[in-house]
Amino acid sequence: MTADLLQGIRVLDFTTTIAGPYCTRMLADLGATVIKVEAPEGDMMRSRPPLRNGASTSFGQLNAGKMSMVLDLKQPAAQAAVKALLPGIDVVVENYRPGVMRRFGLDHDAMKAIRPDLVYCAISGFGQSGPSAGLAAYAPAIHAASGFDLANMSYQPGRERPDNCGVYVADVISGTYAFGAIVAALLHRTRTGEGQMIDVSMLEATMSLLLSELQAAQFPTPPAGRPMFGPVRTRDGFIMPAVASERTFVNLARAAGRDDWVEDPRFKLYPDRRANWGDLIDELEAWSTTLTTEECQAAFERTGVPCSPYRTVRELMADPQLRHRGAFADVTDAGGTFKALNPPFRLSGVPVQVRGFAAALGEHTKAVLREAGLDEATIAAVAD
Repeated sequence: MTADLLQGIRVLDFTTTIAGPYCTRMLADLGATVIKVEAPEGDMMRSRPPLRNGASTSFGQLNAGKMSMVLDLKQPAAQAAVKALLPGIDVVVENYRPGVMRRFGLDHDAMKAIRPDLVYCAISGFGQSGPSAGLAAYAPAIHAASGFDLANMSYQPGRERPDNCGVYVADVISGTYAFGAIVAALLHRTRTGEGQMIDVSMLEATMSLLLSELQAAQFPTPPAGRPMFGPVRTRDGFIMPAVASERTFVNLARAAGRDDWVEDPRFKLYPDRRANWGDLIDELEAWSTTLTTEECQAAFERTGVPCSPYRTVRELMADPQLRHRGAFADVTDAGGTFKALNPPFRLSGVPVQVRGFAAALGEHTKAVLREAGLDEATIAAVAD
C-alpha cells in the first residue's frame, strides 16, 4: 500500500466531547498527525465509563491515534506556545462556543496572520454568527431543536412524549461533515494555496437527515396510516423488512405466499398501498407469526426482500461480515486493549484504520513544544 492519505498534514485539535474528536480521529485514521490540546483537567470524556485503570474506552475510541498536550489557554504563556506551533500546523479544529477562541487570542483571524494558508474548522451548535450563535449546545438539545426528535416520534403511533436521547446522532453527523469539509479544503489549498475558515452548524447537520420531512413541511401531504417501516412480529420476536420499491413489494408478496396482493386494489398502486399499509402488515403477520425470526429472514432473503432481525450491539460485533471487512481495530491505553470501529469506508490504495493507541493526558506536551523550537525554560513555564 502507498503512504497514508493525509501523511504530513499536522492538525491542532482543540475539540472536546464527541463531535470534534470524532472528526479529528478520522483525520488521524487517514494518517494526519493530530495534536489534541486539552485543559489541565482533560477532556470530560476521559471520565466517562467504561473505565479500566482510570482509562476510558469512550474517550479512547474518539481520540485514538492522537498526541495529547496539556495547555491552560487562559494563560498568556500557553497562548504564545500555540502561536509558536502554528507555522508547522495545517489544520486547526475547535468546538468551543463562538467567541471563546477570540478571547484566547486564537481565533481564525489571529491564526491566519501567522499561517495564511491555514484550514480552520469551527464546529458549534448553531453556527458562528446569528441570533442563536452564542447558545450552549450538546447533541440532545440539537436533536430537539432540529425537529429530529419530533419527526422520529411522528412514526411512533400513539406516542405523545419524545424519546429519551442516548445515541448522539447530532455529534457524529456534525463531526462527519467537518471531516469532509476539511479534506475538501485541503484539496482546495493544494490547487490554490489558499486556506479556509470552515463553519459547521450541528443544527443544520442534523437537519440534513430530515430529507422527506423538510419537503413535507413545505408541501403538506395527507396523513399516512401505519408507518411503512416498522417491526413485523414473528413467532419468537420481530424482523424489519424494508419494502421501499415495487420490486420489493412483489418479492414480499412472493415470500409470504400471497401473490394475490400484487393485484389487490388495496395494495396494487403505491398511494393505495400506503393508505392501507396497516391492512397489509396485519395480513403479513398472519403469515410471519407462524415462523421463527430466522425462518422469516430466510424466506425474505430467498425472494430478495431487504430485511434484518433486531440485534444488540454485542451480537452485531460478532457478525462475520464485520470480521471479513476488518471493521474493528485494537487500541491500547493505560487500561489495556479495547476494540474501536474503523471508518466505514475503505480506499483501494491507502490504509484507513484507527491508530492503535490512546494517549494519556498530557503525554506529548513537552515533546510537541520542543519540536516547535521552544526553549526549556518556556516549556517548563507552560508544561509544569
